[in-house]
Amino acid sequence: SDEDHGTTARKPDGSAVSWADFISPVSSAHEPPISLHPEIPEHDPELGSFLQVDLEACGISPLDEHNVRLLDNVHPKGWINPTPKSSYNLVVIGAGAGGLVSAAGAAGVGARVALIESHLLGGDCLNVGCVPSKALLRCAKAAAVVRNASAFGVNIHGNISVDFGFIMERMRRLRATIAPVDSAKRYSEQLGVDVFIGKGTFAGKNTIEVNGIPLTFAKAVIATGGTAAIPNIPGLQQAPYLTNATVFNLTELPSRLGVIGAGPIGLELAQAFQRFGSQVTVFSRSDNILPKEDPDAAKIIEKSLRQDGVTFVYYANYKRVESRNGMSPVTIVLEDDSGERSMEFDALLVATGRKPSVKGLGLESAGVSYDERLGITINDRAQTTNPDIYAVGDAASKYQFTHTADFMARLVIRNALFFGRDKFSSLLIPWATYTDPEVAHVGLYENDLKERNIEYATFMREFSDVDRSIIDGETEGYVKIHVKKGTDQILGATIVGGHAGDMISEISVAIQSGMGLGKLAGVIHPYPTAADAIRQCGDAYNRTRLTPTVKAIFNRLMAFKR
Repeated sequence: SDEDHGTTARKPDGSAVSWADFISPVSSAHEPPISLHPEIPEHDPELGSFLQVDLEACGISPLDEHNVRLLDNVHPKGWINPTPKSSYNLVVIGAGAGGLVSAAGAAGVGARVALIESHLLGGDCLNVGCVPSKALLRCAKAAAVVRNASAFGVNIHGNISVDFGFIMERMRRLRATIAPVDSAKRYSEQLGVDVFIGKGTFAGKNTIEVNGIPLTFAKAVIATGGTAAIPNIPGLQQAPYLTNATVFNLTELPSRLGVIGAGPIGLELAQAFQRFGSQVTVFSRSDNILPKEDPDAAKIIEKSLRQDGVTFVYYANYKRVESRNGMSPVTIVLEDDSGERSMEFDALLVATGRKPSVKGLGLESAGVSYDERLGITINDRAQTTNPDIYAVGDAASKYQFTHTADFMARLVIRNALFFGRDKFSSLLIPWATYTDPEVAHVGLYENDLKERNIEYATFMREFSDVDRSIIDGETEGYVKIHVKKGTDQILGATIVGGHAGDMISEISVAIQSGMGLGKLAGVIHPYPTAADAIRQCGDAYNRTRLTPTVKAIFNRLMAFKR
């Protein structure tokens, strides 16, 4: 009953829900009118025809104690769906980051909420994305540190071995440890959300059916995310390929790993598996990697992966993929002007992008427009063509990040439940690629500034000139900050370095609060830290303000005081 739902609501990160989360922030008089959403590569034109991986068919394996604990939290075997209420303030379909935040936030302010998930609560991030991948990357970094220990006078004698089985078990254990935060039990018992496990489809403009049972809503949120998209390479669909949904089920390290795709997912895992002991080859259809990033950053990442032993094949023109009765090994056959060439692998990872999960939801019945390639059509307030239905995350946005889905959900709660007018275009979205070194970015790239005819100045500090980076032996990388010409208004920044993902937040805070680069120079940073490079960019900006005229005035003043 509703009376059972009287506990204090908490958000997926464990913090208490506050009214402050749902009150539209007061606009700053100094807020720049420039939209800081950078242009990123559009979805592949052929994406609509790509095979979409069915997550429910992938499963979680092996069913050891850790994965059993995970599943008991995010897809309980004996879950009994609640009896539907007469109506709901909000029905959320999809329990990934966007769906969980939508449900928790709405329940926390008194809304009657239903949450529908057909597979695993926690979505990609917990189960097959951020959490397991970063667990692997941490182990890969440990392996690299040990191998390079002699650079710091630490000599390790004997063979260095990587226990891949232990690494994967550690990942499964940590994933299961985090899972209760996203669990069906927590959302139902602590947050007061009606949790339905089953397939949800729209049956009308204000009705969703789950397992054939109708739920009536005033407002709804579609947060179904996306899954791996498999390109139309002849023979690939018959081969035993891996995706981000299945690579974390591995228990044995492949000796030779082919990676189709040179974006963040492909490169993070390529570097990790190379450091574990695989021989990794990355295939790119173009002449570069990380196509949305600063070209200088991409060059540094390529150099780092090559030093680890990763090889690259550019301008890959796939002729076909061959396998023996659907079993390993897998052969990639390429074609160029000189003919065909073949490369054989023990495992093949496909990381060619993601396709929004929009088919089979009955969107036509709800009057919701969508495109299989671009996802659900939304306006700047995340509202679909049905004004009572909103969409968040990978199902509707080309900015496919967990934190984007999170803040889109917060925006939707304000707009759907409190007559808010918040705009997606006003969100400041930073992101990071967790290779070693990391690449982090916020705001506009140089190409964006040029295409929008915005005059700008760039201030850059290479880590080879930063004391802490020199001491740590991590001199590859830089801080690059763009400001509007003639002002210190920060328009964008890219950081390449060991902790770039953490460091970018300082610049994000500055932009969000209207603090200019000149004022950042006045923020005292502990010495020595790599983040001091940000302050030094501020110093460089302030030096530009010392024009010949100002310098001449200062010289006369100093002469007068002597």
